[in-house]
Amino acid sequence: MEICWTTILGREMKKNMDGRQASSTHTGQAGVSLARVLSKMGIASRTVAATLIEAGRVSVNGQVLRNPEARINMVRDRVALDNATLSEVPKCYVAVNKPRGLVTTARDEQGRETVYTCLGEDDRHAWLAPVGRLDKASEGLIFFTNDTAWAQRILDPARHLPKTYHVQVNRLLNDDDVARLQHGVILADDGVFARAAQVQVLRSGQKNCWLEIVLQQGINRQIRRMLAVLDADVLRLIRVAIGSVMLGTLPKGQSRPLTEDELRRF
Repeated sequence: MEICWTTILGREMKKNMDGRQASSTHTGQAGVSLARVLSKMGIASRTVAATLIEAGRVSVNGQVLRNPEARINMVRDRVALDNATLSEVPKCYVAVNKPRGLVTTARDEQGRETVYTCLGEDDRHAWLAPVGRLDKASEGLIFFTNDTAWAQRILDPARHLPKTYHVQVNRLLNDDDVARLQHGVILADDGVFARAAQVQVLRSGQKNCWLEIVLQQGINRQIRRMLAVLDADVLRLIRVAIGSVMLGTLPKGQSRPLTEDELRRF
């Protein structure tokens, strides 16, 4: 799937000409910030784009600009990265089976291994960003893309997109425990109300059990914090589905492109 830069910018220009001035930052000028343009083109996240700009790698109409918030004309200005004019950028959508122990970030100040090790050497993956997060101790399905608008739709809490997890806990849960998770609990550390859309016990051993938990909220570390209210600790947490897209047989630490059918479902 490809999207033309002029198409993106043309839509933005239409919105801005519809009786409204484009949002501005320190300059107060109409237009779009240079960092945002690179982000919308799928070149990089705004944070990474700002780094590229400040390093002097981005030029506008042949002039190097080092201010990520510089406002540019969305149709007339010619933007180049490393002297290569940016015109069309293929949109990329990737599913990754994140192993436990990796952090969901492009760069880690502590030098820990990141999820980007799962993307391999494909140059098209250089500017992908994760859609949401899985904490270091969690594993399973996570998306990467350079399509910021698509990522925002996936993360929009108003859509209540279900995410399905298989969770091993350190004790057996009874029907009352399951009911509490579905009816909702108050999280101990901040008093936030959290509930699971669906909970079922998949299998039980003598001392622990596996649950399937479906969430439609976007609370940080929600499953671990909800189970902590029940004095249950998470031993393993695997995200097995986002919406109707399943982790399936994708090997741990590997990636694959999302199919056209999977993209249509969103």
